[in-house]
Amino acid sequence: MTLYVAAIDQGTTSTRCMIFDHDGQVICFEQKEHEQIYPRPGWVEHSPAEIWERTVTVMQLALEKGNIEPSAIAALGITNQRETTVVWNRWTGRPYANAIVWQDTRTAGMCRQLAQEGGQDRFRAKTGLPLATYFSGPKVRWLLDTVEGLREDAERGDALFGTIDTFLGWQLTGGPQGGQHVTDVTNASRTMLMNLQTLDWDEEILEVLAIPRQMLPKICASSEVYGEIRQPAVLAGIPLAGMLGDQHGALVGQTCYDVGEAKNTYGTGSFLLLNTGQEIVPSQHGLITTVAYQLADQPACYALEGSIAITGALVQWLRDNLGMISSSAEIEVLAKTVEDNGGVYIVPAFSGLFAPYWRSEARGVIAGLTRYVNRGHIARAVLEATAWQTREVVDAMEQDAGVVLTALKVDGGMVVNDTLMQFQSDVLGVPVIRPQVAETTALGSAYAAGLATGFWEGLDDLRQNWGVDRVWQPNMAEGERARGYALWQKAVSRTFDWVDTE
Repeated sequence: MTLYVAAIDQGTTSTRCMIFDHDGQVICFEQKEHEQIYPRPGWVEHSPAEIWERTVTVMQLALEKGNIEPSAIAALGITNQRETTVVWNRWTGRPYANAIVWQDTRTAGMCRQLAQEGGQDRFRAKTGLPLATYFSGPKVRWLLDTVEGLREDAERGDALFGTIDTFLGWQLTGGPQGGQHVTDVTNASRTMLMNLQTLDWDEEILEVLAIPRQMLPKICASSEVYGEIRQPAVLAGIPLAGMLGDQHGALVGQTCYDVGEAKNTYGTGSFLLLNTGQEIVPSQHGLITTVAYQLADQPACYALEGSIAITGALVQWLRDNLGMISSSAEIEVLAKTVEDNGGVYIVPAFSGLFAPYWRSEARGVIAGLTRYVNRGHIARAVLEATAWQTREVVDAMEQDAGVVLTALKVDGGMVVNDTLMQFQSDVLGVPVIRPQVAETTALGSAYAAGLATGFWEGLDDLRQNWGVDRVWQPNMAEGERARGYALWQKAVSRTFDWVDTE
């Protein structure tokens, strides 16, 4: 008897296996971090082999921790860091190079060259995306141009490209022995290679970027059976039936199925998505138009997204690079030793600025320093940076969609920080709502897999599972909010044009 659905949540810093029951509650999970590789300033890499090893390990350990028999698992879903790019050999499974992570900026020069003809929005009408280092297409081109022998292998069909969902799905369903080379519409929509209207790879863009089509995966719905798991053996025979990019997974997990519903996920970066239904809404204010999800053979649903590169990663930077805290949880304790930020603003443009600016040449700044400032003020400024960046995205979203946000559903690792959530409510001027299951990214991919296999009947089943854990109400005066926002925007302006683009 099948009692559970499992999800692989392969994120930027770690891999988790989470197992959910029919009520959408977490039964057990296991998590392992993987190495962050920084070969040069602005370059960020992961080892695909390490990620696969971690994936197998957490799947096995989660079953052991929950004392769960594999026969009780109805299906497995995958959710993943999205634009991170892997190219590997079809016959051996070996990667040609480390994965290039979504934060990586090595393709900045290529993006500038591509923008010389048609501007930064050259492909936006088809893909919903600006030309930026964030997306997978330029990363694939960079690998094809720099890894010896890769282009020849790709043209022969021996080299395969995928985002992390594709790489793990291929391994799980057999790898070199017949693994399924597939992706879903949400991950494909982040490559800058997929046409939003046709939901297929765009031949013109492939030609411009000189990317052989034969190395690309088949684009599927977010919820369908792609194949059966063949490795690891302990899970053999379980259907792999859901794939969603992490932020789309959170939208599904937060049950934002109606037009106008929005969620914000606070992880390594932060990502605010607004459901626009079956309408493709072009952005005029620096947002991304993306596929929200597609269930089986139903029409795709679309979303507007505000992508913020660095939020939780700023806390990690304070911990790992500066040594000001020994654990991420300590930042709230430190921030509460002071009443305000002491006039300090930190803009974490470590990889340039994403939405709504899309300035790859920007770099991080700490502004407003005086002798008065101490560690507590720095910690508070780190937390506030996340909230102010979210405010900028919300402003852009309201202008694009013509709707006024009345409340914000939140999820992800940072929502356990009450100080941040209260400040977020204050600077937005609306309630902030945390669900009972905060790790909705994995839950969304579990929902997709469960819908595909009949474990859940439909969206109403999933809506019934959603419940409120806590609500924060705004209590900041409008004048104080406006003054703080003006200083934040002044600090952001100081990050521009830091890297010489000549």
